[in-house]
Amino acid sequence: MQDNAVVQLEPDETSATVQHSILIVDDDSGQTEALSYRLRSQGFQTLTALCGKEGLAVARAQHPHLVLLDLGLPDIDGLQVCERLADDPTTCTIPVIVLSGMARPDIIRCARAVGCRYYVRKPYDPSALLILIESAIHETESW
Repeated sequence: MQDNAVVQLEPDETSATVQHSILIVDDDSGQTEALSYRLRSQGFQTLTALCGKEGLAVARAQHPHLVLLDLGLPDIDGLQVCERLADDPTTCTIPVIVLSGMARPDIIRCARAVGCRYYVRKPYDPSALLILIESAIHETESW
């Protein structure tokens, strides 16, 4: 288990009201920080975790509006994290978008089978990711 997992709640300083929080679970701290910065600039609150166990704990405690999840985590496979989120009554309604560079031929099917809403292959278009985030949050809110 990685002890240096970072959990942070950072409101966007340029926005008066932040409406949605997004949990980013990725062991690449540079990627996590860049994505967190971009999302905050769009008016989102961000939470981050650098490993799967920490991501699960943050999701259960903070109940974010959406989870962005890498599959290559140091402690728990991202597919297992997604499955645990989907199986837990306190987190099962949180949409999960997988962000991964994994190139297995069946990975998209596997990710969907364990509960991910969208699968986005790295590197990705940040504008397209933002559209998917807004769509997933809107779909969840309209349930």
